[in-house]
Amino acid sequence: MQRQWRKLSGEKIMRTLEDEVMNMMTKEKNAGHELKACIGTDSQVKGKITEFATVIVFIRKGKGGFMYIHNETTKQKMSVKERMLIEVAKSIDVAYSLCNIFSRYSVDMEVHADINTNPNFKSNDALKDAMGYIMGMGFAFKAKPHAFASSSCANKVVQ
Repeated sequence: MQRQWRKLSGEKIMRTLEDEVMNMMTKEKNAGHELKACIGTDSQVKGKITEFATVIVFIRKGKGGFMYIHNETTKQKMSVKERMLIEVAKSIDVAYSLCNIFSRYSVDMEVHADINTNPNFKSNDALKDAMGYIMGMGFAFKAKPHAFASSSCANKVVQ
């Protein structure tokens, strides 16, 4: 299934995500920019529907950044822990599909989980599983309050 990605401006990406990212990285490298990629997913339950937003945030070191966005919805009922792990799975899926491109262009990448490190929050139940899943795949892991791709960027496009 081909996912529909877009830029923050709303412009739809009309080619595969891999082709878009490769083309963009070539342009960014040619412009002399050093990039870092942060991938995260957030979700919002709205009645019987859960909406997920996955983002790929590219930071131009010292020169701002930009992102790509993908939204999807489901009517599947799930616990908070299950929803947190689905968020992580969506981020890992994207990270895995792009990791060879990131390696080729020497771009550091992190997977951000919108999971609270404070045990007083329900999402914390998924912290150990999420960390193990992400790091077990060989990716750098960030949780709240350092997981801005999921807790700030994805959160803004899922509300």
